[in-house]
Amino acid sequence: MTKNPTVDQLEKQRQRRATRKRSSDDIRAARERLSGSANIKPEFEYELLAMFARNEVGAAVTMPALSVIFALAAMFWAPMAEAVVWLGLVITAKVVLIETCRRFLAQPREQLNVETWRRLLIFSELVNGTTWAGFALVGVGDADPVVPGLMSTSHVFLFATLIVILAIRMSFGSTVMGILYAGTLPMTVVVVARLLMLGDPFYLALASMAAGVNVYFIFLAKGLHSTALAMLEFRAQKDALISELEEARLLSDEARRRAEAANKAKSRFLATMSHELRTPLNAIMGFSEVMKGEVMGPIGNPVYREYCGNILDSGKHLLNLINEILDLSRIEAGRYELHEEPLRLADIAEDCVRLLKLRAQSKDIELIEDYDQSLSQVWADQRAIRQITLNLLSNALKFTPKGGRITLTVGATTDGGQYLSVLDTGPGIPAEEIPKVLQVFGQGSLAHETAEGGTGLGLPIVQNLIELHGGAFELLSELRKGTEAIITLPKQRILAAVPPLQPLGQERHRGGNTSGRHGRHGRLRALAS
Repeated sequence: MTKNPTVDQLEKQRQRRATRKRSSDDIRAARERLSGSANIKPEFEYELLAMFARNEVGAAVTMPALSVIFALAAMFWAPMAEAVVWLGLVITAKVVLIETCRRFLAQPREQLNVETWRRLLIFSELVNGTTWAGFALVGVGDADPVVPGLMSTSHVFLFATLIVILAIRMSFGSTVMGILYAGTLPMTVVVVARLLMLGDPFYLALASMAAGVNVYFIFLAKGLHSTALAMLEFRAQKDALISELEEARLLSDEARRRAEAANKAKSRFLATMSHELRTPLNAIMGFSEVMKGEVMGPIGNPVYREYCGNILDSGKHLLNLINEILDLSRIEAGRYELHEEPLRLADIAEDCVRLLKLRAQSKDIELIEDYDQSLSQVWADQRAIRQITLNLLSNALKFTPKGGRITLTVGATTDGGQYLSVLDTGPGIPAEEIPKVLQVFGQGSLAHETAEGGTGLGLPIVQNLIELHGGAFELLSELRKGTEAIITLPKQRILAAVPPLQPLGQERHRGGNTSGRHGRHGRLRALAS
């Protein structure tokens, strides 16, 4: 059996999501161990190396320019040749480091070995740090400085240089601690050794401060390293969340497409079945009505005549069920078109009461009409409002016992709208069953035992039709005391009366004669003008 390609794609996406979730769980489990490079995930290791490489490439001119400044300063106490040689070594080592970083960034991530490149970058940084350590050896062994009196000043400048280099390398190499150690320890060791060889207490203090500054910067770098790892973890989680949202969107789109396809199939099925069912059903109802009325001659057996009546009633019930299902399907599919016009709710209510009055009298049910005749017209679909009223009244007649009472009320709401209410003295509905009653084919337990048979589609149709008008449907019920169904039309559908442009009897006319045919023509001319 061949699967749908879209389904296969969704299954693969689910598998990838499960894999990402397991990876995310592993990342969280290892979060406390992220400070050690040996425990860093390979994808994080690459990102940390890439951050270092991008920082180095972005500052490709900064360190060589700084080394030129230091070389010029060293010429005050050291021979120019030594300063120039040191400058050449530093720039060469820096070029090698930058070129290594560029090659690393140019390599596709899937093809490079992270561990190999990590060792290569550490080695390049070690060479760079060693050349910077050579700055502490510039001028060593010379008996006299180039400028007398600057030898002691050179050591203080050397200490300041160490601090500057430590700060710069910490900001660049904190993402990979091995690179930080390779770039800072050589110079720190050489500077401390040179200051200790002087033997003076002042220089001993500077040497101690140099070692302490290095340790302090290492602690700062570890904090920055942890922050970078946390940032990478949060970014990975964000990417996973975005991926899951995208997958959920794809699943939602696929579910929507399936729902639309199913809805179209349902509409085609209902359209076909309605024709296929109505054709024989109309024949059954027609023939049974002819037989019941004995149009072609007497039947002779009263039992057969009763059977014909039962067949006719069953056909009407089935036809009504088909019509309700079709109406509900059109509403749910958004194909129910409202043909709106001005109308009065009281007029619709009176017509519906006349249609159901005989049925109410047969059950000895009192119909009470309470209409506010002063209400304005509303802008609504007459067929829909009539169907709403008939459904509510029919429902009340079904559930109201013999000798009961049904009150139909039409009035105004406090916010300027209008409402129609049907109150009966039936068995009522338990509060927990009201949501069930409003569902398609839903019926209450107590009402189901005591009422006539129904389809359970009347109230859902009412709710959908009134919502198409922008109104609301409310069902209030108390067990053993009755039920009240209320529909409300919003203020926007009320047609307010427009006052006349001028008081009646005070129309202006051309000419003095306002009587007879000439007066009538004069009024028409005045209105036309």
